[in-house]
Amino acid sequence: MAGSGDPVVEGDYIETEDGLFFTVKGMIHPPDRILAVLRYMPDPGGNRQRQGQRYRRLYRFEEQEAILCSRFPHYLAFESSIGAVLQSVPSPLVRRRYSPRERLQELVRNGPQEELEKDALDFARRLCIEGGIPIQAMGISGSLLIGMHTPASDLDLIVYGQQNCWALYAGLRQLLDDGNDSEISRLDERGMETLYADRSAGSSMSLAEFIACEKKKVNQGQFRGRVYFLRFLKSLDEIEEHYSQQQYRPEGHAEVIARIAGDEERIFTPCCYRLESVRWLNGFNGGDLREAISYRGRFSEAARRGEWALIRGKVERVEDSSGEIWHRLLLGNSASDVILTREDP
Repeated sequence: MAGSGDPVVEGDYIETEDGLFFTVKGMIHPPDRILAVLRYMPDPGGNRQRQGQRYRRLYRFEEQEAILCSRFPHYLAFESSIGAVLQSVPSPLVRRRYSPRERLQELVRNGPQEELEKDALDFARRLCIEGGIPIQAMGISGSLLIGMHTPASDLDLIVYGQQNCWALYAGLRQLLDDGNDSEISRLDERGMETLYADRSAGSSMSLAEFIACEKKKVNQGQFRGRVYFLRFLKSLDEIEEHYSQQQYRPEGHAEVIARIAGDEERIFTPCCYRLESVRWLNGFNGGDLREAISYRGRFSEAARRGEWALIRGKVERVEDSSGEIWHRLLLGNSASDVILTREDP
């Protein structure tokens, strides 16, 4: 359990007084609540087990929202700075917080007790070697963090701090591009199909488009046959924005074609792409559209500077503390949201 004075950040887990498990989203939170999404709930028919109780895993946003609306509405709150109702955990309902960093250090101190823990620890150590970073800059999130894993669970690791993230990214990208490692590789065809079924089946994205978007990514792949996912996070002192510094208002959904003007935030969660030469295709026309942003890791590494992309998401009006106004596209709350690179506009 993390110390009470430690800030709550992306990838942490929260166990609530209702026995629900939420995964924390983002690095900036209201003073009285933690922005997080429901991931596991008690369910006698669930396929996950922890301390003698069965749980159901919830991944799709629509399913989470429906359950909270009908059974746990106190985990939904209107956030004035966002202009929307968001999933969140009120501070008095936090039973326990789980820290990815502490979980990894626990494995370092005590050693692994099962095969999944061994693979997670070995993978973290390999990544530290490839990136030349200390193991204290990494953590273990996902089901293994809270003891909700199965023998076939994925590896969900986190890297903290910009310098550490880019160093590890560069080392791992070189290893994956070489393609000569016996343990670490990009996803094979079967892995891509499984990932597509988990993330994008039922959306407007075809399997071929999904593979084209995902096949060169560094933040996901395979280690010893297990799917891995890496989240790259900035440190809190590297984040310039503060809560309520900017005001956001939803103004509908839109589809645009735009050129990526800046991709400095592409590997991080949240990821951000600066846009130029925007052409509005469908939905709301927001005029000055400057960026596309997502708090979902699946949109990281989706496009590079200079590429054209088809982007679909929720339009938000942004007003900063100086009164300047522009628009952005927020991706991740709808199955139809996409970033797909294009050869030309």
